[in-house]
Amino acid sequence: MTIAVTGATGQLGRLVIAGLRDRLPSASIVALVRNPAKGADLGVDVRLADYERPETLEKALVGVDKLLIISSNEIGKRAAQHRNVIDAARKAGVKEIVYTSLLHADTSPLSLASEHVATEEALAESGVPHVILRNGWYTENYTGSVPVAVKVGALSGSAGEGRIASATRADLAEAAVAVLTGEGHAGKVYELAGDEAYTLADLAAEISRQTGKDIPCNNLSEADYAAVLKSAGLPEPLALAIASWDAGAAEGALFDDGRQLSALIGRPTTSLKDAVASALRT
Repeated sequence: MTIAVTGATGQLGRLVIAGLRDRLPSASIVALVRNPAKGADLGVDVRLADYERPETLEKALVGVDKLLIISSNEIGKRAAQHRNVIDAARKAGVKEIVYTSLLHADTSPLSLASEHVATEEALAESGVPHVILRNGWYTENYTGSVPVAVKVGALSGSAGEGRIASATRADLAEAAVAVLTGEGHAGKVYELAGDEAYTLADLAAEISRQTGKDIPCNNLSEADYAAVLKSAGLPEPLALAIASWDAGAAEGALFDDGRQLSALIGRPTTSLKDAVASALRT
């Protein structure tokens, strides 16, 4: 069986490739990338596959049995890009597609949801057996701010009292590997979130505990948080988007307590304590 992974040189993609190599011969793993030179260190078959150049996709998928489509990072272009991959997979005879969607995509208030829903619909229309991994927020989306919070003496956000059941990239990659190398997953939709839900205040308290410093949580309005992000150097559209996603968390968009992720990987998900400790070591 040959398994291919799109976006294989990205942060999640590299973790999935590494996980597959732990379970399968390298010769049965294919890394699909837009720049093959960047995948030279992956230790597997690297093939050119550009989301926006359909002629590269079908060629890259020859002989592939299972395909993991890691969602593109080009917001606004993703639905069309993903459809190109799905169409190419169908033509190439791929037997099963696994897609990384968004937690509760069909009901999520987040602006990101619509492109994921469109992709899920394209998969349904394709007739190719498929699995939907509705990935929750990466814990790193928040712990990436830990060093800055320690430096400035506060953690800011607009998530209010919203509970965030995030999971690390490593946990989500392990779930993808489990599905790709397992059987009986076709037709299923998995809502993947961390076992431990926390608020931004909980995150600030954990940072304080581990550093011995008082790191309060500044819960700001969506507009004020966007302004803070913009002043930190983020482009305005990205600052507005991040603030809106945080505000979505306040509405419960990042919460799930089904524990489907820990069930898939066969262990508890990485704790907030361990994730913060890891961030402080970087």
